[in-house]
Amino acid sequence: MAQYMDMDTLRFILHEVIDIKQLCAFERYQDYDKESFDIFLDSTKAYADKVMYPCFREMDAQPAHFKDGKIIVHPVVEDYIKHAAENGTIGATFDYEVGGMQLPGSLYSCYSFIQHCANNNLHGYSGLTGGAANLIVTFGSQELIDAYVPNMMAGKWGGTMCLTEPQAGSSLSDVKTSAKPNDDGSYQITGQKIFISGGDHEYCDNFVHLVLARIEGAPAGTKGISLFVIPKKRITNDGGLEENDVVTIADFQKMGQRGYCTTHLVFGEQNNCKGWLVGAPHQGLRFMFQMMNSARIEVGITGTGVATAAYYASLQYAKERPQGRRIQAGGIKNSNTAQTTIINHPDVRRMLLLQKAITEGSLALLLQTAYYHDMEIAGPEAEKEHYNNLLEILTPIAKTYPSEMGRVSINNGLQVLGGYGFCTDFPLQQYYRDVRIMALYEGTTGIQSLDLLGRKVVMKNGEAMKLLTKEMITTIKAASNYEALQPYANQLKNASKLVQEVVMHLIQYAMKGENERFIADATIFMEMMSNVVIAWQWLKMATKAKTCLITNNMTYSADFYESKIHTMKFFFKYELPKISAAKETLMHSDALTIIEEATTVL
Repeated sequence: MAQYMDMDTLRFILHEVIDIKQLCAFERYQDYDKESFDIFLDSTKAYADKVMYPCFREMDAQPAHFKDGKIIVHPVVEDYIKHAAENGTIGATFDYEVGGMQLPGSLYSCYSFIQHCANNNLHGYSGLTGGAANLIVTFGSQELIDAYVPNMMAGKWGGTMCLTEPQAGSSLSDVKTSAKPNDDGSYQITGQKIFISGGDHEYCDNFVHLVLARIEGAPAGTKGISLFVIPKKRITNDGGLEENDVVTIADFQKMGQRGYCTTHLVFGEQNNCKGWLVGAPHQGLRFMFQMMNSARIEVGITGTGVATAAYYASLQYAKERPQGRRIQAGGIKNSNTAQTTIINHPDVRRMLLLQKAITEGSLALLLQTAYYHDMEIAGPEAEKEHYNNLLEILTPIAKTYPSEMGRVSINNGLQVLGGYGFCTDFPLQQYYRDVRIMALYEGTTGIQSLDLLGRKVVMKNGEAMKLLTKEMITTIKAASNYEALQPYANQLKNASKLVQEVVMHLIQYAMKGENERFIADATIFMEMMSNVVIAWQWLKMATKAKTCLITNNMTYSADFYESKIHTMKFFFKYELPKISAAKETLMHSDALTIIEEATTVL
C-alpha cells in the first residue's frame, strides 16, 4: 500500500513538541496515558489502511448523487459510520455522563488527520453528527438531549449544521428561514438551506438538522437569529418516527470531495415541519459559533490531511521516476551516464521540501490550537481565559493557512509529476480538486481574514496578540540556547516586530473611523501573520529536534530529527521572507480597492 502519511511525524509533534501527556495531570483526562494514546492512534491507522484508503479513488469515480428522490452514497459510508459508533468516536470528546470518552481534542485531531489523509470523503459523515450532538448537549434542554443524542452517538441518526441559504451565505443577518410558535411548544418552520454537508443518505435512519431561523417578530440582523433542532423524521408520542416535512431536493455535484454528499434541503413546503428551540431565543448565532469554530479547525485538518497524502504521493513518484542527469562540475551533463531519479534534481527537491514544510507546519499549528482548547476546558480556572484568547486568534489562521497553502503544496506536487500529475492515472489531480473546497468551507479566506484582523487582533485591547507574541518569545528564547539556531530565532524575532509595526499602522485607520480602509487588505495581513505563525511552529519543532540530538534522547533516528531542522531552515529561507513584501503592501498609501461610488475601473 502506498504511504499517505507518516505516523512518526505525527507522534513527534504530539508527544515531543506539544507534549500531550501534560494533559493527563488534569482530572478530565486522568484515565489516559501515552500508551493509551498510541493504541488509539494505531487502531485508527489500521482501520484507515484497511477500509478508508482503498476506496479513496473509487468514491471520486462513483460520486454521491441524487436519484429518485434519494441521496446515493458509496456503500463504505455504512461501514464507516458503524465503525465510528462502535469505537465511540462520534462523541469521543464528550463527557462520560453523555456517553463520551473525554478524549483530549488534540488527540481527536490526530484521529481526524489520519482519516483525512487516507480518505477525505468519509470523516465528515460522523464528524458533523458529533458536532451537532455537542451543540444539543451544550445548549439544549435535557428533553432534547434525551430525545436525540443517544441515537446520534450510536450512529443511527446523522447530524448536520444548516446555515447557508440561496440569498444568504456568509451574511447570516439575511437568513430568511422562519419559525412560528406552535401551541405544543414546537415551532412551525419554513425555508430552505443549501450546501448541507452529509445532509441525507440511506445509511442513517434519521437526520437531526441544527438550523438557524428567525422567529416571527424577532429583531433584524444577527440579533434575531435562533437555533432549532429540526429532525427529518420527528418522534411521535408512542416513540415512533413520522415524516417532518423536511425534503431533500438535490445534491450538489462538486469539483472535489465527490464522495461526500452536499444537499439542498427544503423545510415546511407542506406547512408541516416542526422544530424545537435550542436554548434561549435570539442566541442562535452565538450557539452555532461553537460548532463553527470546531468545524473551522476541522477544515484546516482536512486540508492538511489532503495535502499530506499528496506530498507522499509526490515523494514516491520522485523517488521512482528516472529523468535527465545531474549537472556535473562546470555545468556539464554526461549523456553516457545513467539517468537519475528526479528527486536528485534541486528544483524537484525544492518543491518537495515546500510540500513538507507546509504540511508538517500546518499539522503542528493545528495540534497546538487543539491543545490550547484542551487547556481551556480542563486546565486551571484562572488560565481558561488565557487559553481562550490564544484559541480565538489562532482559529482563523489554523483554518486558512492549510486550506490556501495546502492547495499551493499540491500544485507543486503536480509539477513534480509533470504531465502525469494532470492525468487520472495518479491521485494528484484528485487531491488538487479535493483541497480546493477547504478555502470555501466554514467561511471563505476573505471572511477568515476579516475575522483575524477586524476582530481577533484588536479584541480586548490586543490581549490575544500580546499572548501569542509571548508564546513566540518563549520559543525564541529556547532556540537561542543553541548556536546553530540563533540566526533563525533572531529572524523570527524580527518577523514578529514587522507584524507589530503593520498592526500599529493599520490601527490608525480604525482609530480615525476609516474602518473600511483598516480591513481592506485583511487577506494580505492573513498571509503575513500565517507565515510568522508557521515559522514559530517550525522553530519549536527544530528546537525540540536539536535538543533530542544534543542529549541523545532520541525516539527516532538522527536523520529524522535532522530532517526537521533542515525543513525549518527551508521555511525560513523560502517562505518567511515573503512577509516583507506583505508589509510593503499593507503600509502602502494607495487605497486601490476602495471606492466612494460606482466607477468604470472594473
